[in-house]
Amino acid sequence: MINLAYVIFLAATASLGGLLFGFDIAIITGAGPFLTQHFKLSDLSLGFAFSSLLFGCVIGSTVAGRFTDFYGRRKILLWVAVLFAVTSVGTGLASSFTMFVAARFAGGLAVGAASILSPMYIAEVSPATMRGRLCTLYQLSIVIGILVSYCINYLLRDAGEANWRWMFITGVIPSVLFFVLLLVTPESPRYLFIAGKEQEASRILERIAGPEIAQLEASEIRASLSETRAAWRNLLGPGIRRAVLVGFFLAILIHVSGINTIIDYAPAIFKSAGWKIDAALFSTFIIGLTNFAFTLVSFWAIDRYGRKPLYITGSLGMSAALLLLTWAVVAGRFQGSLVLVLILTYLAFFASAIGPVFWTLVAEIFPNNIRGTAMTVPVLTQWIANAAVVLFFPLAFHQIGKAITFGFLAAMALAQAIFTWFFVPETKNKTLEEIEEFWKGETILPPAGEPQASRT
Repeated sequence: MINLAYVIFLAATASLGGLLFGFDIAIITGAGPFLTQHFKLSDLSLGFAFSSLLFGCVIGSTVAGRFTDFYGRRKILLWVAVLFAVTSVGTGLASSFTMFVAARFAGGLAVGAASILSPMYIAEVSPATMRGRLCTLYQLSIVIGILVSYCINYLLRDAGEANWRWMFITGVIPSVLFFVLLLVTPESPRYLFIAGKEQEASRILERIAGPEIAQLEASEIRASLSETRAAWRNLLGPGIRRAVLVGFFLAILIHVSGINTIIDYAPAIFKSAGWKIDAALFSTFIIGLTNFAFTLVSFWAIDRYGRKPLYITGSLGMSAALLLLTWAVVAGRFQGSLVLVLILTYLAFFASAIGPVFWTLVAEIFPNNIRGTAMTVPVLTQWIANAAVVLFFPLAFHQIGKAITFGFLAAMALAQAIFTWFFVPETKNKTLEEIEEFWKGETILPPAGEPQASRT
């Protein structure tokens, strides 16, 4: 019998890493216009102000992915919470653009680490029949963090010359909450098996699903850990290579199809469509609400319809919205409410499908004994792709042209749908150990409609 309240508490606590992720990514959206004025930034300098955090994420995800297989998920998450708090203050108090970029880069270390550890922890404590919905809590927390940051941006827009400083400093509050809740949260049972602490791991599994299921899970986890692998060297070995390649390409496509251009540069896009700064900032609040509402849709759909159908549908919808934005530019209609409607349409497809499914897949497709290191590949890759897109978007948007920029993003969203159709397996209702066996080619995953009702 699954202890639902306990499982939700564990998943919700870990998902707060996503809230900090979303907050740090999006808080600069409203601060951007004031930063540009304060530091007299060019297009490329503004792109670097936005992307400096993302370059830190590259390093953070690399280090955390490797360290978590040695030191555990919970311990590193505690350090992540501390780093979030320190860098929020450091960014807000920066006295020069160089110090600002350095603080944002350091904050990126925490965001990058959370992007690996939070979804990993959730996947490792979740029952198979609930794993999609519980992993969606991570994406939902990202969206809540984005929405909260948009609200703070709008409320502080007229708070004087130091308004952008207070925008960043408010990040201390969720950081402290995250730290406190982690203090009463146990380590992941699958990591405890890796560390040789089987009795402690079994107690946690029993609390999650009862003694009988815990014994079954323990035997499956032991079997999955029976082979010792040299982490980096064997990432392209049998049973792992296909999963790594799927994660790698999904990580590129999720960002070159444009999501962070919308999240980060929405005010700039709306200003170019004729909106005034107050209206442009308020529009980000509408974006945040849409993002939140449609992420709730994914919570309902992901374990009902599966990962693959959602990913294909979401990609095609995003591509269609971006193509219409391209048409709007070419036809001279890129203005007013039409731009808002098309951006909200694009975001609805992303939030209801792509965002939640991506973070669910990268947390569940890798073997137990190498999950932390293997997850580094897609998470590191998506941060690199994210940083590149965010860095160069202002330049492309203003100098290469809106139509070419939106057209390229539309083509990438279509490529995402095609790649998913041919290469991404359905993992709905499968245990992590069953998915591992599938990649080895030793078994075929049973139909998604046949749930493994009582297994983790």
